[in-house]
Amino acid sequence: MNLPQAFTEYTSSLFGAERWQRFVDSFTQEPVVSVRYNPWKQRKEDIPPEATPVPWCQHGFWLKERPNFTADPLFHAGVYYVQEAGSMFLDHVLRQLVTGPVSALDLCAAPGGKSTLMRAALPEGSVMISNETDRRRSNILLENMLKQGHPGVLVTHNTAQEFSKTNLSFDVILADVPCSGEGLFRRDPETVREWSLPNVHFCQERQRQILSGIWPCLRSGGILIYSTCTFNLHENEENVRWIQEELGADLISVPLQAQWNVTGSLLAGWNEPVYRFIPGTTPSEGLFMAVLRKRNGSNEFGTLPSSLREQIKKYRLIHVLSNGIPAPELKGKELIPSVEQALSLSPLAQEFPKAELPLESALRYLHRETFALPAGTPRGFVLVTYQGRALGFMKNLGDRANNLYPKPWAIRKL
Repeated sequence: MNLPQAFTEYTSSLFGAERWQRFVDSFTQEPVVSVRYNPWKQRKEDIPPEATPVPWCQHGFWLKERPNFTADPLFHAGVYYVQEAGSMFLDHVLRQLVTGPVSALDLCAAPGGKSTLMRAALPEGSVMISNETDRRRSNILLENMLKQGHPGVLVTHNTAQEFSKTNLSFDVILADVPCSGEGLFRRDPETVREWSLPNVHFCQERQRQILSGIWPCLRSGGILIYSTCTFNLHENEENVRWIQEELGADLISVPLQAQWNVTGSLLAGWNEPVYRFIPGTTPSEGLFMAVLRKRNGSNEFGTLPSSLREQIKKYRLIHVLSNGIPAPELKGKELIPSVEQALSLSPLAQEFPKAELPLESALRYLHRETFALPAGTPRGFVLVTYQGRALGFMKNLGDRANNLYPKPWAIRKL
């Protein structure tokens, strides 16, 4: 791959000769494939015997080869999420630092990888908001959060500045900010063509605006997890030092295992605890993460997890896309169940009759085809499952069953 000359000159100097050569060599290697299982839906037999655990993530595994995820109904059922292994380091951070119920915010959450991980890693009793500023990207975020199925998540579409106009206060905020995307180079050649030094500096400024906007919503003593998928100092160490000095925060050290080969700070003379996952050194596509605790502020306590849903209702400028699992919709005299109920951990869905589908029929369902359910299936709304995991609802009419799977979620090609 032909990397931009300015990127090569800057990053080779930053990494040093040996680390840079390992990084360059990684472009000739097949990207490692990793998935993270949903602890509420996964079964032991779901994990391939040849899969290797990701040591910094409780439910993460590297796969020997990349399967066709689209053709696996368990993927659509929310049993697992395909996620780059470095990003799973968030699991280790949260489990080390969060030991009781909290109110949490994932500010820049789409497509939902870190949000679904965050919800799984947080203690029960926690409530979190999974937010995306881009309306178009918020649709895929909503889909992935609903497929995970946990009711303790609100999905919103707001800017950091809009949150700052409320009295909401969070114990934990994840800011996985938009960046120049240098960690995507191996997977997406388009990011290589779009890269430029002016764009790096534009991203740095935008990241600081986002952080300034959300800072009032982090309680005093609360935890900010800052991350990017890029390598340069401007968007990483320099921004973290700016948070320390301008916003008022102290870095938190997280214990590591030496065999993980996590790289620390690359800013000369600045040896604060930050965490870099660099291709060729660590089996990852690229991640930078830092964990900071807010110093003195006006909020001694975050918004109580138990009251977060009610608090949200007070603020008309907060655009809520999902406030948990909705009740069935009443149409005439008929209660219409939703796919959210089917995929959720709520017991509501278990009250419906079930029809177990073989692989071919499960894929036809996910393709939104109409077909007959197995003989003996009761008429009316039926929860269809694959290997015991819910996929959604059909309305059984006897000779055929209407497919109620959401059109935007459907598999386009089998």
